Amino acid sequence: MTDPSAAQLWDRLPPIPERKPVLIAGPTASGKSALALQIAETFGGVIVNADASQVYDCWRVISARPSTEEEARAPHKLYGHISYDQEYSTGHWLREVVPLLTGDQRPIIVGGTGLYFTALTEGMAEIPTTPSHVRSTADQMSLSELTAGVDDLTLDRLDTNNRARVQRAWEVQQATGRSLLSWQAETPAPDLALSHAVPIVFDVDKTWLLGRITRRFDQMLEMGALDEVEVMRDRYDLSLPAYKAIGVPELVAYLDGKMTLDQARGRATISTRQFAKRQRTWFRARMKDWYHVDFSK
Repeated sequence: MTDPSAAQLWDRLPPIPERKPVLIAGPTASGKSALALQIAETFGGVIVNADASQVYDCWRVISARPSTEEEARAPHKLYGHISYDQEYSTGHWLREVVPLLTGDQRPIIVGGTGLYFTALTEGMAEIPTTPSHVRSTADQMSLSELTAGVDDLTLDRLDTNNRARVQRAWEVQQATGRSLLSWQAETPAPDLALSHAVPIVFDVDKTWLLGRITRRFDQMLEMGALDEVEVMRDRYDLSLPAYKAIGVPELVAYLDGKMTLDQARGRATISTRQFAKRQRTWFRARMKDWYHVDFSK
């Protein structure tokens, strides 16, 4: 986020009524966490994580979690509270978030995982847990193999370039004998109706965002990202979601002597740009009724 004056900042945002939950979604590196902190300090509230990588206790720098100094400025919840090898799904997140909606402090829910927000505001189907043997099989399959095992109607609703989403659909179909789409058709009412919140989504200039993404990895290296990955290197297992955080596979490859630091930087930057593109596509397709804000100008 740029540094607009206080007046400019609040002029670009919708009204924020007392105690009403605030939702802030946006692509990586767009400045949404900074906005959440400003809202918490100005209006009060607890900042709640809605980013799948920031739940893990091993990644503060590499996942761009708030710093300890930022955490001291306002209460923060659901950051770094999950072990690297612990299973954590959208369902887990939703069960942890719902009690915070009726707590003593207004929740300011911020992150880039669109599925978390849609589960909260559109409802989430009660799909049985995937057995470990089905998950293990899926982990060994290629994206094209997974895609071939998903029904056409479900595929039409998926970003077929997003392996995690395709794999989830394949696992559901294999484990339950029903398509993901059929389960989603039985989705219950949401825990938080959009009309009962202040939903904000960052819709920023693409060139501006790419510039911030390019600078971010160097900033992470300066802040100790390499040391952070080095500590977890002996437990590296790409089948675990924690190790799929952007920058982790690239820095492990550097530490293993398989690429130079410049190559790792380049690949991580490309992966981040691709991820941001998928996020922007999701937000524009699924968050049309949210308040769209642009702090890049």
